[in-house]
Amino acid sequence: MHNPEATQLALNILRKGDNFQWYVITFLAFVVYIYANEIGKKNWKGIAAGLALYAVHWFYEILNALIQHFSGHALWTVPTGTAFLLLIGVGIELSFMFSIAGLVMSKLLPADPNLKILGINNRLLFAIGNAAFFSIVEIFLASTPAFVWVYPWWGALPVFITVYIPFFLAAFYCYDWKPATQVRFIGGLAALDALLLAVFAGILGWI
Repeated sequence: MHNPEATQLALNILRKGDNFQWYVITFLAFVVYIYANEIGKKNWKGIAAGLALYAVHWFYEILNALIQHFSGHALWTVPTGTAFLLLIGVGIELSFMFSIAGLVMSKLLPADPNLKILGINNRLLFAIGNAAFFSIVEIFLASTPAFVWVYPWWGALPVFITVYIPFFLAAFYCYDWKPATQVRFIGGLAALDALLLAVFAGILGWI
């Protein structure tokens, strides 16, 4: 699939209900259940990790959509295979996954935030390890018609460094922050995401 074709295919289905499937409602129920279960356990640290990664995820997807608006092509795009395309680079299924990724992966963190493994702080090491795993998965996704790296220079390595490492650094360091700091970070970034979406998707219609 040629990249210009992928961009146009994605734009053709952007926030249109033609491909909607009922499993989306089931996925939403799963996400709600997971968070409700963690709230019941008072796992506030895990919830903070999940919401921190999700807020960063939306910020990156908005930037990717703005790149598409100004240059004609996003760095990554989803031309097919989704029941509902939220922004040019993210379908609703991927977004649901990212909504719980930080929470799920935080369960693997050692209890001691200062523990070093191979001489590296475990939070940093786990962020790098998770970023590598997600980047490898994305190599497979990019080999399918459902997910396209648009530019030849954009691939697993830049995704690993510039996207997934920040995702998991935000999740795993937020996990250990004081509650007030967690609220400021998550709330501030979520508010920024909402503002950007309201302006660029709602008012201007750019993304």
